[in-house]
Amino acid sequence: MALGYVGVLTIRVDMPWVSNLKEKRALVRPVVERLKARYPLTVARLDGLDAHDWEVIGVATISNDYGWVEETLRMAADYIAKEGPYRVTSEQTVITPLDGEELGTDPDDD
Repeated sequence: MALGYVGVLTIRVDMPWVSNLKEKRALVRPVVERLKARYPLTVARLDGLDAHDWEVIGVATISNDYGWVEETLRMAADYIAKEGPYRVTSEQTVITPLDGEELGTDPDDD
């Protein structure tokens, strides 16, 4: 049985009509900040920071409930897709179980 689950969502957003970094940040940063405020997530701008027309946003969460992790990441993906004036071109979700044995806990200790 897993001790918990770590979920990671990565989303690439494209904005081919944007011509400079300042304009792109003005589109992406507010969505990232509202996402952090609305959901129990860690959110970061991961890649494409020097590109003016695309960016990769990363989202992570952890819980002892697989279903909760899955649902929370789905809500985050939906929020990103609907809130920004950009196009989501790729999305990947990975949920990894945390094994208590890897953390040095011994099930025979109780």
